Amino acid sequence: MMTTPSVLSSCARWTALFLASHIVCLQARAEDETDSQPVEATFNFGASASTGDRGVYGQYNGLGSDRNVLGLLSLDYHLRKPETSTWVDFSGDDLLRDTREMHLVWKHPGEWKFTADYSELVRNDPYTITANNGVDSELKTRRTGLGLGFSKIIDSAFQLDVDLKSENKEGSRLFGIGMNCPTGIAPCGTANTNSTQLGWAVLMLPEPIHANHSQIEARLSYAREKLHLHVGYYGSIYRNDNSTLNPSVPGSLNNPLGSLLALGPGLQALLNQPVALAPDNQANHFDVSGNYAFTERTHGTFKLGYSNASQNDSFASAGLAGAPTGITNLGGNVDTTLVRLGLTSRPSDRLSLLADWRYEYKDDNTPIAYYNYASPDISYTNRRLPNRKDSGKLQASWQFPGAYKLTVASDYEAIDRGTFTSSSVIDGVSALRQRTEENGVRTELRRQMNEDFSGSISLSSSKRTGSNWLRDNGAGGVSEVANSATGFLPSAIFTPMLADRKRDKLRLLGEWQPNKKLTVQLSAEEGKDHFDSPSVYGLQDSRMSQFGIDWVYAESFNWNFNGYLAQSVQTFNQSRYAGYVMAIENTNINVGIGFTGRLSSVVEIGGNLMYSDDKSVHAQKLDAYAGADSMALLAATGGLPDVVYRQTALKLYGKYALDKHSDVRLDLVQHRTSVDDWTWGYNGVPFTYSDGSTVVQKPSQTVSLIGITYSYRFH
Repeated sequence: MMTTPSVLSSCARWTALFLASHIVCLQARAEDETDSQPVEATFNFGASASTGDRGVYGQYNGLGSDRNVLGLLSLDYHLRKPETSTWVDFSGDDLLRDTREMHLVWKHPGEWKFTADYSELVRNDPYTITANNGVDSELKTRRTGLGLGFSKIIDSAFQLDVDLKSENKEGSRLFGIGMNCPTGIAPCGTANTNSTQLGWAVLMLPEPIHANHSQIEARLSYAREKLHLHVGYYGSIYRNDNSTLNPSVPGSLNNPLGSLLALGPGLQALLNQPVALAPDNQANHFDVSGNYAFTERTHGTFKLGYSNASQNDSFASAGLAGAPTGITNLGGNVDTTLVRLGLTSRPSDRLSLLADWRYEYKDDNTPIAYYNYASPDISYTNRRLPNRKDSGKLQASWQFPGAYKLTVASDYEAIDRGTFTSSSVIDGVSALRQRTEENGVRTELRRQMNEDFSGSISLSSSKRTGSNWLRDNGAGGVSEVANSATGFLPSAIFTPMLADRKRDKLRLLGEWQPNKKLTVQLSAEEGKDHFDSPSVYGLQDSRMSQFGIDWVYAESFNWNFNGYLAQSVQTFNQSRYAGYVMAIENTNINVGIGFTGRLSSVVEIGGNLMYSDDKSVHAQKLDAYAGADSMALLAATGGLPDVVYRQTALKLYGKYALDKHSDVRLDLVQHRTSVDDWTWGYNGVPFTYSDGSTVVQKPSQTVSLIGITYSYRFH
C-alpha cells in the first residue's frame, strides 16, 4: 500500500505552494525590517505560447500536445537574521508547470541545517498510440517527489545528517506481450500460422504505473586531527500498487497482411495469462568508512559495508496462480558484503604512490523451487546468482623538473559467479563461465599549465581471460568443457560479457589559452575491443572514436562567444550462423555556437544555435550457410535501412532593464526534429500490432515558442 507516502506527498505539495504564495507577502515586512533582517528576493512571472508538433520537444518541459500556452512563475527568497544567526533560503522554479520544483533551506551556520524539497516531473511519450478502434491516446508518467533533511553539528568532533526522500510515480508507458507457437514448454499446441489460423501474436499493452519509492539515509561523522570516521545507514522501500498486467485478448487477431484469423489452439489462453510487473521490495545498507593520516605524507582509507535486499511480495495477492506447492512468495534474499582499503603516500616531493583494493560478495539466499513445470521431462527451478568481485589498483606518479608528470598504473579485476544451480537450465545459451579475470596497465604523461598550454596523453591496455566454459549436460546442471575447440557446435554463440577480450585505448586532452580572451579545449579518444571465443559467430570486435573541441572567446566585458564540435563513432561487427554478417556503425555529430552581449547599459541579448545528427548504418551480408530465403530477402530489400535522428534548435533572448529593480525578457525558440526509424514505421506505414493498434512518431516535427518574463528584485 502507498497510502502514507501518497498522503505525505499531497500534504507537502499544498504546504509548499502555500509557503511559496505567502513568501510574496513578506516583501512589505522585509522592507520595514531591512536594517535588522537583510532580505533579498527575486520574482519572475510571465507566459509562453507555442505552436507545432511537440512530441519530442515537449517530453519533459510540460508542453504536451494539449498545451499551447503556459504560465511562468519562479522566485528566490533569502533572509538573514543577525540577531539569531539564522538564514532562510527559498527557491521555486516553474511553479505553474508540471515541472515545478521548490527548495527550502533554514540553517544556523555552524550548528544545524534543515532542508525541504518538492519536485514534479511529467514525461510525455513522444509516440502516438492508435487503438484498433481508431482512437488516439498518448502515454505519460508523472513523478512527484518530497525530500526532507536535517544536519546537526553536535560538537567539534561529531556531526549527524539525516535525509528522507519519497517519490510517487503514476501513469502508463509502452509495454507489450507476444508469443510464437509451437513451443515445447508452453501449452499452445503445434499451431503454425497458415491461411486459417494464427500461431503467433504481438500485442501492445501499456504498463500501468502507480508506485512509490521511499529512501532514508542517516550518517554520523567523527573528525579529529588524524582520524575521520563515518557510520551510515541507507534504507530503500519500493511499493507497486500494480503487481500484474492482465490482458484481455480476443479469439481472433490479424496476421502480418492484416487478415483476421482465429488464434491457434491454446494461444489465446497463453496470451491472457497475467504478466508480473515490478514487485514490492526493500533493502537495508550499513557501512563504516573513514580515513587516517599515518603521517603528513601517508594516508589510509577504508570502507566496510553490509546490505540486505529482499523481495517477498505475495503471489496470490498479485493474482499469480500456479506457484509450487507450499510456496507463497519468491522469498528473494541477497546479502552483500563490501570491504575497501586504500593507501596514498608521497615518499618524496616528486613521487606519489597509490594502492587500492576492493572486495564485494553478493550471497544469493533465495529459496529454490520448481517454478517452470511443464511435464516430468521439462521442469526446472529458479537460479541463484551469487557473485564475488575482487579488484585492485597500483599507481605511481613522478613529477619531472618543469611541467611534466608521468603516471603508471596497473589494474586487476576478478569475478566469480559461483556454482551453477544444477536444477536450473540454460536453454537458449551456448555456454556459461564461472570465473573471469582482467589485467590492465595504463600510462599517462601530463603537462601542467605553462604559459598557454596544458594537456595529457594516456594509453591503456587490458586483457580478460577466464575459466573453462560450462555447457548444459542435458541431465540437469552443467559440465566443464576441457577443449572448447571441439566441445561446441559450429553455430554456438557466446556472450561478449564472458568471452576473452583484448581492449586498447588512447586518449588525448589539451587546453590552449593563447591570450586572455580565447580558451580552447580539445579531447580525442580511440578504443578497440577484440573478442575471442570458441566460435566465429556472435560479436567479434567493436571500435569507438571520439573527438571534441570547445572554445570560449571573451571579446570584451560585454561580449562573449562560445562554441563546440563533437563527433563520436561506434562500430560493432557480429554475425549469426546461417544468417547475417553485420557491421553496425553509429555516428553522432553535435555542433553548437552561442553568444551573449550588451547593446547598452539596459539592453542584453544572447542566443545559441545547436545541431545534432545521429545515424546508425547496418551494413549486411550473408553467412556462407544462409538459406535461399535469406538470400532472396536481402536481394529484394538491400538489407536494413539506416536509422537517422536529426535535431536543430535556435534560441534567442533579449532583456531590457526597466530600472535597477526590474527587467523584462523576451525568449524565442525554433526547434526542428526529423526521425527516420524503421523499427516504428517505414515509408509512411506505421508499426502495427496483431490487434490493429499502431505506434506512430511523426517523422518531421517543428515547434515555435515565444515567451515573455517580468522580473523584480528587492533587497
